[in-house]
Amino acid sequence: MKVTFNNRDPVYLQVVRYFKQEIATGRLQAGQEIPSRRELAGALHINPNTAQKAYKEMEEQGLIRTEGNSPSRITTDERVLSSLREELILDAVHTFVSSIKTIDVPVDELLHIVKEVYAKERSKE
Repeated sequence: MKVTFNNRDPVYLQVVRYFKQEIATGRLQAGQEIPSRRELAGALHINPNTAQKAYKEMEEQGLIRTEGNSPSRITTDERVLSSLREELILDAVHTFVSSIKTIDVPVDELLHIVKEVYAKERSKE
């Protein structure tokens, strides 16, 4: 498990985003057991209270479910799972558009540049 934390966003939200990305890309499967809160805190070198807050947020968003003393698992709710990819894409697009709009680049030119940069980045993988 590898998360690179930034200084802008609360750590627990960055953990939630990491899980969303792992689910959206299929690295975490529906129904899959996830580490305990303490295990996650140890693996990511974060405070156990932060891990608890991240799990609480994921439970509220329906990303994970925890029943009694059983381990937490990724949701099997198809509606939640199918919306994750779109949510992540829209978040990234909104962030990009907010940062680029002051330059006032024509959409066609912008799309051309994005396609080129995206293709170069994908070829590095």
